Amino acid sequence: MANKYKKNQTVTVRITDLTDLGFGVGRVDGVVIFVADTVLGDVIEARIIKVNSSYPVGRVEKFIHKSDKRVNDRCSEGGCKSCAFRCISYADELSLKREGVCRLFGTAELSHIRVGEIVGSPKEKRYRNKAQYPITLTKDGYAVGFFAPKSHRVTPISDCPLTPAVFSEICAELLSFFAENGLSVYNEESGVGLLRHVYLRRGEVTGEILLSLVINGESLPYSDGLVNRITDKFPAVVGILLNVNKESTNVVLGEKFLTLWGRDYIYDLLAGVRLKITAPSFYQVNREGAELLYKKAMELAKPTGEDVLLDLYCGAGSIGLSMAKEVKELYGIEIVESAVECAKENAAENGIFNAKFYTGDAKSTERLLENAEKSLGKKIKPDIIILDPPRAGCDEELVKFAASLSPKRIVYISCNPKTLARDVARFIPLGYNTDEVTPVDMFPCTGHVESVVCLTRRLDN
Repeated sequence: MANKYKKNQTVTVRITDLTDLGFGVGRVDGVVIFVADTVLGDVIEARIIKVNSSYPVGRVEKFIHKSDKRVNDRCSEGGCKSCAFRCISYADELSLKREGVCRLFGTAELSHIRVGEIVGSPKEKRYRNKAQYPITLTKDGYAVGFFAPKSHRVTPISDCPLTPAVFSEICAELLSFFAENGLSVYNEESGVGLLRHVYLRRGEVTGEILLSLVINGESLPYSDGLVNRITDKFPAVVGILLNVNKESTNVVLGEKFLTLWGRDYIYDLLAGVRLKITAPSFYQVNREGAELLYKKAMELAKPTGEDVLLDLYCGAGSIGLSMAKEVKELYGIEIVESAVECAKENAAENGIFNAKFYTGDAKSTERLLENAEKSLGKKIKPDIIILDPPRAGCDEELVKFAASLSPKRIVYISCNPKTLARDVARFIPLGYNTDEVTPVDMFPCTGHVESVVCLTRRLDN
């Protein structure tokens, strides 16, 4: 039915929903239309700029009625469209995110599972401790920014209000250095050019900053000059790295890091645990939000001094170590070797001696615990399993494997409620139930939301 509309045609639309990318959703004669820069309750005249097979996409020509939910843009970077909810209040954003979790669990036929009240982030701005900026060349020169939604077009920005102000200052200094030395910028189509991304991590409590430049090469011209400029102007920077990524891919980081100066890690404090964090290690981007998330996970896990805890996707060990003093034994499994080494050091640094960490690939369940059990000389029989997978969720084989270990409880932390609902539905026929999922907002102004759920083994299983 979408083909009944033509490009450049104008239509009147009432916006009745918002997507997690920030597109307003309306219907015209039963046909769904998506329009950027609109909010729930807007009535607009839209010009159709694209017609897909099942829906048209429109652009606002004029507002017939502006919604009372519309607020002044929460982002100072007007040209950047990366933040989905920049034009609604934070209270409305939280409501939409909770409703989104409800909808996805309903679609997965899990409407009997109650969606609890959403836990809001302590900070709406400057909460991110990590940022990855693609480098681009514009008519005005070198710039960093973010990819526009559903594209590889970089929108230049000067100061993202979700990141620490010092990140923008560092980027500005880097851009000056690139311009002065005429360094080439990577072109995705040709595969030619050196500079790809600026990657920054910061310890919120310690203030330490790790700077990585992602390059299409093995070395950076004039690197000594870069090191001197950055370290002179930004004493919080404790390490400057190169990340080598020569692949034709949209994956930001390559596997190889080279240290130009200083350390290849930072420290931070999370949930009472001092953590060493390397550039590739997983670490929650919103530290204060993560403390609330981990507190909820602890409540759900209900650890006792007799429990064995198995932390899969453990990263640098943060969530497992936050519970380690409440359990008999903690075992963490992670595919990134440097993260495993960090987790071991973090345990020692914090005087935690009942925690052990091993490499293992969650996509290869038959060998997932092989290194751990070979080293221990025994089988791991967990009472509690922590799952914190990437956005794709758990492979079906991992779900089956986790259930086969028969833990009393499985605490599942997810950054994607769609895959969480799918995986919860997979656990139910394997003998695990839950009655509630709790959304936790770790990503204000964006369409992302974290959720946590506890799956409990049925007595008849």
